[in-house]
Amino acid sequence: MEKKALKVAVIGGGSSYTPEIVEGFIKKYDEMPIRELWLVDIEEGRHKLEIVGELAKRMVEQAGLPMEVKLTLNRREAIAGADFVTTQIRVGLLAARKRDEHIPISYDVIGQETTGPGGMFKALRTVPVILDICKDIEELAPNAWMLNFTNPAGIVTEAVQKHTKVKTVGLCNSPINFQKFLAKQYGVTERETLPEFVGINHLHWVTAAYVNGEDKLGEMIGSGKEYTASNVKAFDWDADFLSSLGAIPTYYLRYFYMTDTMLADMKESIAKNGTRADVVSRVEGELFELYKDVNLKEKPKQLEQRGGAYYSEAAVNLMHSLYTDRRDIQTLNVRNNGILDFLPDDASIEVNCVVTGQGPIPIPPQRVPEHIKGLIHAVKTYEAMTVEAAITGDRGVALQAMVHHPLVPGIAVAKPMLNDMLEANRDYLPNFFRA
Repeated sequence: MEKKALKVAVIGGGSSYTPEIVEGFIKKYDEMPIRELWLVDIEEGRHKLEIVGELAKRMVEQAGLPMEVKLTLNRREAIAGADFVTTQIRVGLLAARKRDEHIPISYDVIGQETTGPGGMFKALRTVPVILDICKDIEELAPNAWMLNFTNPAGIVTEAVQKHTKVKTVGLCNSPINFQKFLAKQYGVTERETLPEFVGINHLHWVTAAYVNGEDKLGEMIGSGKEYTASNVKAFDWDADFLSSLGAIPTYYLRYFYMTDTMLADMKESIAKNGTRADVVSRVEGELFELYKDVNLKEKPKQLEQRGGAYYSEAAVNLMHSLYTDRRDIQTLNVRNNGILDFLPDDASIEVNCVVTGQGPIPIPPQRVPEHIKGLIHAVKTYEAMTVEAAITGDRGVALQAMVHHPLVPGIAVAKPMLNDMLEANRDYLPNFFRA
């Protein structure tokens, strides 16, 4: 039986990540024939969209595939009749990220784009825009799957699940990176590995690490080999702490378990090279210079330095499994529905799922260490309040979200920091400035 030709819309198509997702579509074309690939952006992103779009067209032409790449600033045109919509947007661009990082650090608080106050403000800017996109999907492509890897992915996914009818799944590159790391450590293919993840987006722990059916978790904890990423400084974990933790924490947990060390490093980095936003801005500038080269017809290796390596591979894998009813196991952001019994049913959690044609089915984890439940619950409470604040523009709710984040030391810091960050984001947060 001939496979249905697909229409895919990539919202944020001018992103530097786009060549990776295009590469994934090309590799999977025989099993997942995409006939129309729409790359969508906004007026401010037109220049990048044109550069990335022309590279995408060259990549498809080089592969000799009948995939039509279309570039547009008209989101509704791209979404109409789509089978899949992916979102990879940055509201406020890198300038907003820089403020998200710099302002908290000036208050002696972690400044990071998805964790703490920076992540909160990225969510406040992003959630209303994503919900607006969802209105278009509900109207123009009601059967489409929306695959969200716009950060903070857990908060954005939870907002969509709570406030729309759109079929959505959130995903992150951290789990796929760990699986690649595990396979490399033991010299096996990724299909021979099965790590178990417990937690929420950017706050998860690996509680089992199967290699050909044998759990290597204890061995890995004892080895001292680091699982990290280019966007988070890789300070060594304390061996006694890891051993008693009984799990491998994601690299984002350094912000919670090594707060003083990470903050000191951030302050030092600001003085020397700026924050991660400054570094990314330089990397992106170099990437777009490469993308302009009319002789470039493939994803450049330098893209892996961007910090989100394999995001797009994760997205293509998810799309492929939903389309083919593959029933493989992937780590995704899905509605809790009792899987973690200490969180609300409507919370977005990050766990292993079997991916079917009807959607992901979360797998209850074998164990959830007692000592991690409190941190998960605290951060999830902050996330739920952030969703509410993003939708209502209620400064009181925003203040409670800020104060109750574990990385914020108290009201004396939270209140002026919140006010400063609201003022800095005034153009993107009209809800908070109504008369």
